[in-house]
Amino acid sequence: MATRVYDLPTRILHWLFAGSFITAFTIANTVDDDAVAFSFHMLAGLMLCFSVLLRLLWGIIGSKHARFSDFSLQPAALKVYLSGVFSAQSRLWHGHNPASSWAAVTMFILAIGLGLTGYLMVSAGRDSVKDLHELFANAFIIVVLLHLAGIVLHQLKHKDGLGKSMITGEKPLPEATAPVKVHKLAGISVLVLTLGFASYLLTNFDSQSRTLNLFGSALHLAEADEHKGSQHDDD
Repeated sequence: MATRVYDLPTRILHWLFAGSFITAFTIANTVDDDAVAFSFHMLAGLMLCFSVLLRLLWGIIGSKHARFSDFSLQPAALKVYLSGVFSAQSRLWHGHNPASSWAAVTMFILAIGLGLTGYLMVSAGRDSVKDLHELFANAFIIVVLLHLAGIVLHQLKHKDGLGKSMITGEKPLPEATAPVKVHKLAGISVLVLTLGFASYLLTNFDSQSRTLNLFGSALHLAEADEHKGSQHDDD
């Protein structure tokens, strides 16, 4: 019997997080650095950081399986879970299993690293952190691929529709369990805050100069070399 285990804010933030990273990564790898469209890679990065901040907050005050206290981060539990993938014995988890718990926390840390290094690149022109920024991005992709592979393996073994749980919020559980609350108001609040922040970014972004006024700070959304070049031309 399917039971709701993920509330609405958790699912919205999951897809906002995923969509922001995919957008930023795709633009970074398909658009020339000197194109105005490349700046949207950085705007998407800011949306990624915004989603992380909201998710960290919801991980503290959210429903049971949204909270970080529900994550299984014991190395021993991860070892048992991974060995169970290839054996007849395995446990079904109501919320995040050990593998998805580690994947989520790792992606949050990498996203914060991407945000910090990206900010240093556009605010202080520190191109020296570019390699670290790219390392974080590539590590993020690897974690995503491993996470997706884990979902596929789980589905092939259990055929329980786990992949749809972040869409429907429901999982088939072996025993009767009270469903978590939907938290519609919190979900609507997340959407309003997200749309508001996105609107703020677009309103305060000057495509001609490729400059973003972020809470009083002027950020030049271009590669450091181009930024230096434009400053030299102005002089």
